Amino acid sequence: MSSSLLPLRRLTPPVHLLRAFSTVARFGGVSRAAEALHLTQSAVSKQVQELEKWVGVPLFERNRKRLTLSSAGERYEKSVRALLSQLESATLELITSSDGGGALHLSTLPTFGAKWLIPKLPDFQTRHPQVTLHFVPYVQGYDFGSPTLDCAILFGDGHWPNTRAHYLTGREVVLIAPRNPEQSIRTPADVAHCTRLRHVTVPQAWSRWSETYGVDDMDPLSGPQFDQFQTIIRAVQAGMGVALVPRCLVQDEINAGLVSEPLPQHSVLSDQGYWLCYPETRANLTPLQQFRDWLLTRAEAAAEAEASLTASPRRPALASNDLE
Repeated sequence: MSSSLLPLRRLTPPVHLLRAFSTVARFGGVSRAAEALHLTQSAVSKQVQELEKWVGVPLFERNRKRLTLSSAGERYEKSVRALLSQLESATLELITSSDGGGALHLSTLPTFGAKWLIPKLPDFQTRHPQVTLHFVPYVQGYDFGSPTLDCAILFGDGHWPNTRAHYLTGREVVLIAPRNPEQSIRTPADVAHCTRLRHVTVPQAWSRWSETYGVDDMDPLSGPQFDQFQTIIRAVQAGMGVALVPRCLVQDEINAGLVSEPLPQHSVLSDQGYWLCYPETRANLTPLQQFRDWLLTRAEAAAEAEASLTASPRRPALASNDLE
């Protein structure tokens, strides 16, 4: 080998060594890393040691068989993790770029997926039959460092680090009640006398709604709690009380008469909603671009349809932290 190539070789460790190092660092040990890589513990240990020999710098501190990243290892691992993610994205883009096909791994909040997204997906399949969607189990928060996740539908204000976010829907929050509520609801003050259902991750919803419409004698913290909007909608349908729910999740039930909207002019606008999110490193994936463009078009069409059904003034007031 030419001596002129030695520095380049020295500065470009094999990918399998970098993968072993990054996986051990992520799992905090060789055992779990070996399981994730489908290798033996001995093989993973040897690969880490070979990488340390390659770079000439200790990447881990070893104490009683425990591995802890050294200060140099911490800095190196952050860069390696980002580079591996970029390499995976570039390879996936290359594989799928020829015909726009391939797989797209996405995650969505359960209620939003069931109520809003899934009913629209047959249209996407018809328009883009070459793209296969794989749903990744949803977990609170997000981790786009995983090669198994290309995009996610999240709830928030649209700001996540190193992430592109496109607003879909969810900001309009409406008051819903049973079809035949036990108590007549003609004004906001009447809501104070109803059983109010609450979402566990939106503890201030009723407080802000009552402040917006000047309802002073309402206890915003009373009433049963639920952890999903789908459950709350069913509870209202069963006659358990009234609730505040994003319109996009309950408009079908309102249209079908399964629940009522007793005060249609008293909805509120949240400063948060549902967003399609993905990391910068995935932005050029052809299946993701096709899904994004289709999804934004459907979101715009859905918003226009809802606006035509509910042409009433909206008052910005409500901020929530819904993670459903």
